[in-house]
Amino acid sequence: MTLDLNTLLAILAMAAATILTRVSGIFLVRYLSISDETREALDAIPPAVLMAVIAPTALATGWAETLACAATALAAMRLPLLPAVAIGVATVVALRAAGL
Repeated sequence: MTLDLNTLLAILAMAAATILTRVSGIFLVRYLSISDETREALDAIPPAVLMAVIAPTALATGWAETLACAATALAAMRLPLLPAVAIGVATVVALRAAGL
């Protein structure tokens, strides 16, 4: 792959825009007062994005993956992250071995 000047400048500009956006958010939040409702809404964004990424894969694949995602979600309600993920992995392995 060759890297010409225009491509390099585009990559650097996108990197600068990303860094500027993240750093400015850290500095600007000091001067804003965020209500409890807004904070709760902002706290809900990461799990919503995660579900938006996971759901199509979970529902567009086979039964083993879909059932393993359900088992993982149920386990995650009661257990820490690592055991919940382990349960999901074990579930998909067992279901695939069973032929699902």
